[in-house]
Amino acid sequence: MTKTLIAPSVLAADFANLQRDIEMVNNSAADWFHIDIMDGVFVPNISFGMPVLDAITKHAKKTIDVHLMIVDPDRYIKTFADLGANNLTVHYEACTHLHRTLQAIKAEGMKAGVAINPHTNIDLLEDTINNIDLVCLMSVNPGFGGQSFIENTYAKIKRLKDLINRKGANTLIEIDGGVTDKNAKQLAEAGADVLVAGNFVFRSDNPTKTIEDLRQLLA
Repeated sequence: MTKTLIAPSVLAADFANLQRDIEMVNNSAADWFHIDIMDGVFVPNISFGMPVLDAITKHAKKTIDVHLMIVDPDRYIKTFADLGANNLTVHYEACTHLHRTLQAIKAEGMKAGVAINPHTNIDLLEDTINNIDLVCLMSVNPGFGGQSFIENTYAKIKRLKDLINRKGANTLIEIDGGVTDKNAKQLAEAGADVLVAGNFVFRSDNPTKTIEDLRQLLA
């Protein structure tokens, strides 16, 4: 990776002005759209489903990075491919047969991601890391925006980076939760390839400038 990618989280956008916020990201220094799908079962919150994602992908001009926080994600793999997802990330904790799920995602032409919760050990990815395009380390407990960053994430990044290097994998490391200008550079230096930023971007006075400032910080 030559630069750390920035992926604004649409969960923090203004849903009453969603097209405006999608166009803002299109015209900004951001690299990806990060889209959280929550079912109210795997996590104690419901975000949005297929019709909203369909509306987003009609206007988005950058990589669509979909993060499924749902039970039984295998049921919807083809659906999300058809809706335009470029990356599809499932939770380790939600997959009984993770290797098969990863194969199914790739068979639909998407990059396969695995998210792990703050309590989940990196070592559990030992046997699948070479099949994973992206590991999303949750740096907050999944389900809600605006939470405080969990400091142990830095140590997990380093352990994950060691695993990736030891296995000769090409896996990207994505950080999701509590990313701001106060920790972005340190996360990148620890080995993060993709930073998801939600409230920090969309709740700022000038989201475009906030993204640009983050980009300069990571340069």
